[in-house]
Amino acid sequence: MRVFDFTNAIMRAPAPSVVHGLRNDSSPDPDFEKLRAEHRAYVSALRDAGLSVDELPPLDAFPDSIFVEDPTFIVPQGAILLRPGAPSRLSEREHMRDALKRHFGQVHELVDGENADGGDVLITPKTIFIGLSKRTNRAGAEALQAALHSLGRNTRIVQTPSTVLHLKTASSLLDEETILVTRAMAQSKVFDGFRLIVTPDGEEAAANALRINGTILLGDRFPRTAELIRGRRLSVQTMPVTEVAKLDAGLSCMSLRW
Repeated sequence: MRVFDFTNAIMRAPAPSVVHGLRNDSSPDPDFEKLRAEHRAYVSALRDAGLSVDELPPLDAFPDSIFVEDPTFIVPQGAILLRPGAPSRLSEREHMRDALKRHFGQVHELVDGENADGGDVLITPKTIFIGLSKRTNRAGAEALQAALHSLGRNTRIVQTPSTVLHLKTASSLLDEETILVTRAMAQSKVFDGFRLIVTPDGEEAAANALRINGTILLGDRFPRTAELIRGRRLSVQTMPVTEVAKLDAGLSCMSLRW
């Protein structure tokens, strides 16, 4: 099975508090109803692609809990409860444990001081890249590396460019040999050996795309990036992400897939 072939996903419905979620700039609050519609469209896209979606209830006490990828990381061999680097998100992992145990026999856990966000982890066919960032420290990266090694997976710790929040903010796997990246990520040389498609200027946020089986899910605000990907003879399905993007988030953040 290819690393982007999926049959299952875990997601969490957004709570009204999501409009107060973390962000790095002074962008306006998202509109809750519009964001909820974006999330529903995303759930439908995964189900239409054949995935069985375990949708968890909203958590109003945790505005960012819609982004289930950050407190947890999964591979088919097992699951890992991470420790998000943002203090306000740390307790989200406690609300993921039961869902993970429903689906996985092994659930590893990072401990105090080992900060890691799932947004800093990119799976490729031979290697899982773990990016050091403002949210993932060296102790967290090494603990995650050890947990993945115990599950039989090869890893590599790399430095995420300082201008981006997460490794996957600026990169996504399109096929076994090709990664969509921002210009800053391309210049970092993190993915030397891969074929790189660089997002056009002004469409850097498109780099957080998501391949689900045979289709690339891409934000609908990035027509030039869509054209570049289609030029690789890959199927593209555009998705609304305007409100989600106001929270420094994208398509990969809202689901756990295996």
